Amino acid sequence: MKIAISGKGGVGKSTLSAALSLLLAERGNRVLAVDADPDANLAAALGVSSEELKCIVPISKQVELIEERTGAKVNQYGQIFAMNPEVSDIADNYATLHKGVSLLVLGAVKRGGGGCACPENVLIRALVADLILFRNDVLIMDMEAGLEHLGRATTSGVDTMLIVVEPGQRSLDGARRIVEMAREIKLNDIRFVANKVDGNEDREFIEAALPDQQILGFIPYTNSLRRADRPGRSVLHGADEVVRGIFENILLSVHPTTKMRTGSF
Repeated sequence: MKIAISGKGGVGKSTLSAALSLLLAERGNRVLAVDADPDANLAAALGVSSEELKCIVPISKQVELIEERTGAKVNQYGQIFAMNPEVSDIADNYATLHKGVSLLVLGAVKRGGGGCACPENVLIRALVADLILFRNDVLIMDMEAGLEHLGRATTSGVDTMLIVVEPGQRSLDGARRIVEMAREIKLNDIRFVANKVDGNEDREFIEAALPDQQILGFIPYTNSLRRADRPGRSVLHGADEVVRGIFENILLSVHPTTKMRTGSF
């Protein structure tokens, strides 16, 4: 099962990515959580401590690795380098294991006119393709609002895209743009999760804005989730039964073979 999670910045992509990853790991699944958002927050949402966070170096900053695999120096242009670098061992060697979840932080993909064919980008794109198409882990990919890491060649391996929205017009407009981009690359199984929902008015606003879309859950704007935003605490740390139940129902919607059992992170 490969799940891509997208949405406008700040809507709660990392919250959902971490919750699903932890629940899947709790149930005995081999989980690889990939932070593909330049504003990397997934480690903190998983409950990685401040000290551990300092030790995590994004793949895009692993200069020796990039140069070894591509045969080119970082930040030097006009070079000839490998366009199909060996990447199959990177997740095993560079992921951080936390609470049963293997976390891999990719870092930023550089942009340029017509795309940036630099060593860092080539390595990351090859890595993402390998993770989606060939890894047997349950993959949760926390993405930015765009789909920079995906392409037509890799979308065939993505089972579902979840777009996180909040009750605001900018969030919903951004979600519609993501849907358009996803369909352009033939990613058709797209569903929504609403976050920061404060009462029926917010819920009705989102439902009216997305009348033809499948909304898997409405996550309330609660103190339990706000309190979890502390160093060393995961999003499930202290989550009340209602919030945890919503996360579990979302997981069952996209991964119906998952068996629910009690646990705590």
